[in-house]
Amino acid sequence: MQGKGLITIVAIVLGLICLNELLPTWYASKIEKQATAIAGDNPEKYQKEIAKLSKDTLNLGFTKLYYSKAKEKEMKLGLDLKGGINVLLEINQRDLVNDLTNYSTNPILIEALNKTDEVQKNSTKSYIDNFFDQFDAINKAKGTNLKLADPEIFGNTTLTEVKYNTPDEQVKSIVKRKIDASVGTAFEVIRTRIDKLGAIQPNVQRVPGTARISVEMPGMKDIDKVKKMLQTSAKLQFWEVQQVPEIAPYFQTLTSIVAAKGDSMGVAKTTNFINLLHIDKLRTNGVANVKLSDTAAVNKILNSKVAQSLRPANIKYTQFMWGYKPEATDSESLVLYAIRGNINQKAPVDGAVETASIGYDELSRVVVDMQMDSKGAKEWKTLTEKNVGKPVAVTLDNRVYTAPNVVNAIPNGRTQISGNFSQEEAKELVDVLGAGKLPAGAKVVQATVVGPSLGQESIDAGLMSFIIAFGIIIVYIIFYYGGAGIYAVIAMIINLFYIFGIMDSGDFTLTLPGIAGIVLTMAVAVDTNVIIYERTKEELFAGKSILEAYKDGFKHALNAIIDGHTTTFLTAVVLFFFGTGPIKGFALTLMIGIAMTLFTSVLLSRVMIFSRLNKGKGLSVWTPATKNLFRNTWIDFIGKRKYAYIISAVLTVVCIISIATHGFKYGIDFTGGRNYVVRFDKDVKAEAVEEKLVTLFKTEDGKNSSVEVKTFGNDKQLKISTDYLIEDESLKADQIIEQKLYEGLKTNLPTGISLKDFKSADKEHAGIVSSEKVGPSVADDIKIHGIYAVVAALAMIFIYILVRFRKWQFSLGAVAALFHDAVIILGAYSLLHKYMPFNMEINQDFIAAILTVLGYSINDTVIIFDRIREYLREKKSLTLAGLFDDSISSTLGRTFNTSFTTILVILAIFIFGGDNLRGFMFAMLIGIGFGTYSSIFVASAIAYDFLKTGKEEEVHGKSTTNKEVLASK
Repeated sequence: MQGKGLITIVAIVLGLICLNELLPTWYASKIEKQATAIAGDNPEKYQKEIAKLSKDTLNLGFTKLYYSKAKEKEMKLGLDLKGGINVLLEINQRDLVNDLTNYSTNPILIEALNKTDEVQKNSTKSYIDNFFDQFDAINKAKGTNLKLADPEIFGNTTLTEVKYNTPDEQVKSIVKRKIDASVGTAFEVIRTRIDKLGAIQPNVQRVPGTARISVEMPGMKDIDKVKKMLQTSAKLQFWEVQQVPEIAPYFQTLTSIVAAKGDSMGVAKTTNFINLLHIDKLRTNGVANVKLSDTAAVNKILNSKVAQSLRPANIKYTQFMWGYKPEATDSESLVLYAIRGNINQKAPVDGAVETASIGYDELSRVVVDMQMDSKGAKEWKTLTEKNVGKPVAVTLDNRVYTAPNVVNAIPNGRTQISGNFSQEEAKELVDVLGAGKLPAGAKVVQATVVGPSLGQESIDAGLMSFIIAFGIIIVYIIFYYGGAGIYAVIAMIINLFYIFGIMDSGDFTLTLPGIAGIVLTMAVAVDTNVIIYERTKEELFAGKSILEAYKDGFKHALNAIIDGHTTTFLTAVVLFFFGTGPIKGFALTLMIGIAMTLFTSVLLSRVMIFSRLNKGKGLSVWTPATKNLFRNTWIDFIGKRKYAYIISAVLTVVCIISIATHGFKYGIDFTGGRNYVVRFDKDVKAEAVEEKLVTLFKTEDGKNSSVEVKTFGNDKQLKISTDYLIEDESLKADQIIEQKLYEGLKTNLPTGISLKDFKSADKEHAGIVSSEKVGPSVADDIKIHGIYAVVAALAMIFIYILVRFRKWQFSLGAVAALFHDAVIILGAYSLLHKYMPFNMEINQDFIAAILTVLGYSINDTVIIFDRIREYLREKKSLTLAGLFDDSISSTLGRTFNTSFTTILVILAIFIFGGDNLRGFMFAMLIGIGFGTYSSIFVASAIAYDFLKTGKEEEVHGKSTTNKEVLASK
């Protein structure tokens, strides 16, 4: 066999590389198991044992293994397998534009920014591109002929590259480059902060083409601390403070207005606003001292349109900000401050910190000492000179840390921040300031939190499904193909070894969907062997020797294998580029698996088989029970196609009607919202919990937010979904919702459980085991990308089939079959989502399932089309109908074996793979079943109907002949 030596060398080298990459994972796991065996569940003892065992070294001759280095190089496990936190941060690009325009108040600029904020909610274009579009449109509509290089826009001292005569297109290019650089700066700052958090194997990446940064931290538990650390801008600002005499008349006006129009302000008319403020209890330079329970009502009133419209001139631009935390003398209240703003809300002092450290004041209280940069120091001197004897507020992310009276002007940029800090809080602030400031504010637009116990359960479920699926495949393929099946199993084992080795060497992250992708790869590997062995059987039945049969089997199977693998690979590529998070993991493992399947099942397997055959040894390709299965099976598929058309038409119409009338249950991926999986220590009724939570999650106008509660996995676990406060992407909103969940579920939770324990449940405690948040803008992006992915996959498949088979009729049949499969799956989800005991949401996992099914279905179709193409060349005496029937019938063995083994594998994942994968696998089950059906009765039938000329008499029957020569077809 040509190339035998090269293939063997490549296999050995690749194997050694994979072994070298996987050894650290094995060694780190070995040490940790030893430590666990000694320490049990005692974390302190476990750490001591790890430290002790870490001193050991394993010398393998070609490499030495140390625990610390092995831990660094071990295979990365995703959030769903290890537990931890994943957040998607978005840098506020409006802030970046404001900074580049030097906070200009030009009305055209302000209107363009406001319009861009609205448009961005439903757009996949970048913020800055939308801004330029809106600026051009408003500029043109108002006939102002304003240039981007105008001093009131970008032609200022901030952007020295922009001159008065710089063309708009060049300004756009400069601004885009500056914004991209600012996002790059934000990325570096975020990465530095994560290092200070002590995360193990964090993954920080910029999302190309956006101002978003993806952060994954396996093993991290304190989501509030992480969000706070990542979102804090570290841009300290210093403001003048307005006091009670200036603000009190406005508060008195609002008190009477609330009594008349409270409903339109989001509060009851009976609310006594002035009584909520407790001005008489003030001990600081604030304007109110509000009970924590009343802060939401005060916010609603102050932020209402009615209140905004009633502001007198002296407080037109005033910003009301809360204190960082309750004062030491009153732990149940927050101080409200009135910050003197201006038209562009730019702080008088807005400088970065050069150094920050923990210190103590004269009363031994914890403070943060800091030194400003040169610019900030000059501005600070001016502000303190101007406000001697008056208060100045120190704010960070719109929270007032302190607001002392200025005693003397401060010329050197040194200052001190006090705020009733604990040692830990002061350290967090010092870490944030020390990592540098973000160029603009950041918000968490998507977040996923998985508890460690759920991560371990996912590992167990993934391994169980993997072992069972692999066991099924081994038993079946050896039962069906005998000795040849053993070589197929060997090739699959090597394939798996290569996949894990490549994943580890590429520093890729293994996720639960990734395990599903690997299991599906095994099904693809089976399919490859089935094509080869079925073809070899045909050659043996034709009377060829065992050696010649295998040679021709490999030779004639190659085209079908390449076509099938290419279409599946293209689908995986689309998934990788359009998917996010775990879906990328699924697509990545599928791509690696397909590539390795081609190498192991086609090339390496061939080397092993022919090494045996060339020694004169035989190799069976069947067993007595399977030798003649499907051998003489012939069915008049084309003659029965009209019945299939009727069945497909009825199913399609039913599905479309259901989709139009019942719709779908969309996941938060597509709608925005929050999901919580909550575990209890006893059975709970989902309906009763939902009824209770609905009353808690009310919007500002008193209406109920969307709340859905479903049993998840078992009667002791619920999945709670809500869109309450989804427009509010702040950490405070997350905390409010968690507090409400805690209150609503308290009667079902163990007695005495605290909010802190509830928010981070482990295997010994009830509470939240995982949570997910998707902001509206991200949901729109996911939805649009999902549509793009499906359209792109269909287009790529159509073009590929057209190029390979050179007849548009084949492409039409293939795409029609794919459309048929997609509608059936969508219809099933529309019809059944209310009744099934597992998640049947339309989300990005579902899109991944649809695309995987399309890849599988086209793979099946290509096998049949490949045989039709072959017969068009070789059996020109057949009628077109007979030729199609012969082609489909001759591939029935392959079709059955592939579909049957794939369904068995998917069933194993569906049953044993855990709750998170059931909806995904259900779509796969439906898709594989109907994909097999549509390859025969839709794709082939439509290709036949459009290929026939109309002159031909439709004659059916095995190997029927026709005088018409079909070469022209």
